[in-house]
Amino acid sequence: MKFVDVPDSKRIERQPDNRNVIFSDGKMTQNDVVIKQIELLQYKIKIDHKLGEYSIITALVDTDHGQIEILYDEGYRGDDALNDSANILVQNLGLSGLILRSLISLKNELERIEK
Repeated sequence: MKFVDVPDSKRIERQPDNRNVIFSDGKMTQNDVVIKQIELLQYKIKIDHKLGEYSIITALVDTDHGQIEILYDEGYRGDDALNDSANILVQNLGLSGLILRSLISLKNELERIEK
């Protein structure tokens, strides 16, 4: 089951323009949830002749409880926005925060379905 926790998710109801796998060995466990894969997805929304590309970058976290896609970054971030975001995520210890945020969102979605 896949959940999308992105404001105005209609903007990303298509295949992403680019993707970057951050983690894929499926051996990470957090709060009794096995994380199989984490990837960043880039959706190019528009191009401004002065500001460049406007992108929505989401994180797709695949777990043994389902998938959750959450907003990671958004805005005019340049032509290499996806790689820049991946580097920031990995080099600045942002991965643990992303995982915790994703699991909280996934848990909330699963609880909502159970009700």
